[in-house]
Amino acid sequence: MSSSTLRPRKSVTARGIAVLAASTLILAACGGDEGDDGDGAAEETTEDGGEATDDGSESTEGGEEAGGGTDPGAPEAGDRELVLKVGTVLPQTGALAFLGPPEEAGALLAAQHINEADAGITVELTLGDSGDPDNRAYATTVPQLLNAGTNVIVGAASSGVSKLFIDEVVAAETLMISPANTAPEFTTWPDNGLYWRTAPSDLLQGEVLGNLIASDGVVNLGILYLNDAYGTGLEAQLTETFTAANGTVVATESYNAGDTTFDAQISSILAADPDALALITFEEIKTIIPALESAGVDMSSLYFVDGNIADYSADFDPGTLEGSKGTQPGPALDDSFLTDLNAAWMEHSGEELSDLNYAGETYDAIVLAALAALAGNSVEGPEMATWMQQVSGGIGGGEKFDNFADAAAAIAEGKVVDYDGPSGPITFNEAGDPTEATIGIFEYDENNSLVRIN
Repeated sequence: MSSSTLRPRKSVTARGIAVLAASTLILAACGGDEGDDGDGAAEETTEDGGEATDDGSESTEGGEEAGGGTDPGAPEAGDRELVLKVGTVLPQTGALAFLGPPEEAGALLAAQHINEADAGITVELTLGDSGDPDNRAYATTVPQLLNAGTNVIVGAASSGVSKLFIDEVVAAETLMISPANTAPEFTTWPDNGLYWRTAPSDLLQGEVLGNLIASDGVVNLGILYLNDAYGTGLEAQLTETFTAANGTVVATESYNAGDTTFDAQISSILAADPDALALITFEEIKTIIPALESAGVDMSSLYFVDGNIADYSADFDPGTLEGSKGTQPGPALDDSFLTDLNAAWMEHSGEELSDLNYAGETYDAIVLAALAALAGNSVEGPEMATWMQQVSGGIGGGEKFDNFADAAAAIAEGKVVDYDGPSGPITFNEAGDPTEATIGIFEYDENNSLVRIN
């Protein structure tokens, strides 16, 4: 076989199917205790010390404490009269611009639902552009939002972009919640408890992706990745997991943000004769795919990640990506939420959503901030941060709610709440990381559209 053609997948093993069927991951709280889903299922010990069960759930160790962790107790009963200024720093331009519409739609819908609830808090929402490290739109957006007295910054999507302004937000004592940051280093960032994220660390996505590739029968893997906080973190976890599953990473090549040609990296990887290729990229994928196709690569042996998994029905010829797979954090969104989400975006932009990446996580970020503000009867950053873990169910043992209106009413009665939203249970730990997450597994159909297979 020539080095320019990736081998077709081998049959999926029964063991791989058992471990990956649901791909729901549970991260144990700080302290190093291994979790258990308690269903008595057969268990498999993983490399990181967690346990994978045959229903696809998995527990791993949580991160180092970076704030929070102390239960503030029950909120004070009574009415509230709060105005919460929320500013988004999400990609309207740049390498992740395809994530902007679903994330902003989630923000718009959250503000709509909160304001319609008439629960003593009004959200004033400002949509701002994060751009990327090249166009640096965040460098204008973030100061504008902070100078306007914004209480909550929602963003960025890119871990690399968030790293460039997180310290500025923390210094302003403003709450910051990212719906899509997945770089592991945020777990231990010195953020004074002000940084939270509703997307799971790439320690989880990398583990699911690595096991998926191994279960598909791949023995020799090539990896092309973006050289930034997101790409290097995900590549490291993917490599660790795939290697632990008795696979071999035969070649890894990186590129820098702003690069426009990838022939050298592709040639180097293909020279190692991999069975499959994992692509950890952003929008550069639209240049990489034609280059791989021209090189004679078996396009069904590609694996995508959350930074590039999208509907490409309008970008490539039918069948180009058929059979290739990828991962994306987040559960399947229910029909009623999707209807409302699309309506909110249509009203704002006059266009339909083509992707849904991190829409639920953005929605939940704003709802959780509003619930924390109600619980503490304050829109000050440090005070809201005090309540974020509790309203997510991370501490306090609160009553479960799946919508803002009912949870807000319970807080007004002095009750402790545990909000579970469209992105899942969330359940923050002390470091501001979600301890429960679902990683979706998708496969491309003949139209280069995504079909969820778990």
